[in-house]
Amino acid sequence: QVQLVESGGGLVQAGSSLRLSCAVSGLTFSSRVMGWFRQAPGKQREFVALISGSEGNTYYGDSVKGRFTISRDNAKNTVYLQMKNLKPEDTAVYYCASKRDGRLDYDYWGQGTQVTVSS
Repeated sequence: QVQLVESGGGLVQAGSSLRLSCAVSGLTFSSRVMGWFRQAPGKQREFVALISGSEGNTYYGDSVKGRFTISRDNAKNTVYLQMKNLKPEDTAVYYCASKRDGRLDYDYWGQGTQVTVSS
């Protein structure tokens, strides 16, 4: 059974940092592309970041470049999202997701973790 379990969300003040984690089971983690997405109330889901499986190449959404860092630990089957200098507009439910390399669509998703940034 495939599971993606996010953790690390919370309520923080603007300018603070948080690190989200996503623990994965039931997949060959090291070969999978891992992504982070977020969705704020009343808004469409937004791409945040992704990291490739084998080479660890990273890509970021424009709104988080320079503030967020995605990383992975293949030994722990875990992907991280380090978020710095958080802004109120970063408030959203954050989801991790997984896809096969070369595919467009993510086929597995976590349940999400809430991040709330107060001004």
